[in-house]
Amino acid sequence: MRWKAFAGCLALLGLTLTAAPAQAHGRDPGRVVLGAHDGWAAATTGTTGGSAAAPGDVRTVTKRSELAAALAANPGAPKIVYVRGTIEGNVDAADRPASCESFADPAYSLPAYLAAYDPATWGRVPPSGPLEEARERSQANQAKQVVLDVGPNTTIVGLGAHATLHGLTLRVTGNNVILRNLHFSDAHDCFPQWDPLDTADGNWNSEYDNLDLVGATHVWVDHNEFSDGGNDRQPTYFGRKYEVHDGLFDIVNGSDLVTASYNRLHDHDKTMLIGNTDKPTYDVGKLRVTLHHNLFSEIGQRAPRVRYGQVHVYDNLYLVEDPAAYTYSLGVGVESRIYAENNFFRVPAGLPLGQLVHYWKGTVLHATGTLVAQGNQWPRPVDLLAEYNAANDPDLGPDVGWTPSLVERLDPAWAVPALVLAGAGPGR
Repeated sequence: MRWKAFAGCLALLGLTLTAAPAQAHGRDPGRVVLGAHDGWAAATTGTTGGSAAAPGDVRTVTKRSELAAALAANPGAPKIVYVRGTIEGNVDAADRPASCESFADPAYSLPAYLAAYDPATWGRVPPSGPLEEARERSQANQAKQVVLDVGPNTTIVGLGAHATLHGLTLRVTGNNVILRNLHFSDAHDCFPQWDPLDTADGNWNSEYDNLDLVGATHVWVDHNEFSDGGNDRQPTYFGRKYEVHDGLFDIVNGSDLVTASYNRLHDHDKTMLIGNTDKPTYDVGKLRVTLHHNLFSEIGQRAPRVRYGQVHVYDNLYLVEDPAAYTYSLGVGVESRIYAENNFFRVPAGLPLGQLVHYWKGTVLHATGTLVAQGNQWPRPVDLLAEYNAANDPDLGPDVGWTPSLVERLDPAWAVPALVLAGAGPGR
């Protein structure tokens, strides 16, 4: 069954297809603020971004140099940045296209790297020495261009339906930030590192996410799209895919009070990480995140994977077509407290439903109101916790110790496909 047709059928049942409340027509999108009850980012002082910006702190940008200048201007003051068209990250100082070779240190080449660190001769020891150091310098050269920091009291909004950040990583380090109506595409690492100790067979690891929240508080991420931009065909070296992409959207380093709503995240493996370490350093009591009305389509894993945080995951749509590329959706990590409700899963026939949840040293999961459409079957209620516990040991408990209170609108799971397909993503 085609999902647009299914969405239309649901609409005929009496569902009104409305977008997120913040998408009010006729309002300056840079002045829109988060609703008073819209998830964790609405707690305490709420999230207003740069909505109070003075006229001199409002800019429209069309290229990387302009975006970098706008973000760096008047530090700490409220600012609004409008993005028009496509901004390329892999460029030189004059915004001319830059290739991976242009970032490479003179002492680095991939053929030399492959020859030096082939496990057959190097062994299962992490790369070291002059060639690895040259790779690190190469990676640092690229990072200077493709990683842009977003400071406090900032709103970044795409104009129209096609505003795109291509090959860029936005790293949000400031508090009170709003990111809306943007296509985040293909943040790729030209110089992945070989790690022979990552899994039994080793792995290639890359550096950049499309969006990173790093120690940021009060962040609203709304009506965006995240993907690899179709640039995911890579060769295999040492028996493993040469992986140039990391995550799509990660929330780490003690970030807190975040709402991500009406986003499309698709065609990617490791998608959303909330908490990047098992060690209780800066994350305890933080990483409070709300995810609602998001589309996770053709996602391999981490939708999301959670450590420590109290994370409300509701009214999201999960579409899985290829079981061979799918690992899990909800990752229950160390001391995580996921409260999942009214989510809708469309999965292939034969996929074990216990696979929708994965154990990462966590102990509890609240999961209610889930609907699953499997194969050609009509959607049916599924107890995700019971399915997981029936297939795995040790069991997960149901008591996460908290109940969400900041919910602007909790829709029934049967309505989720129509609402999300109609309302999620830029230009909607």
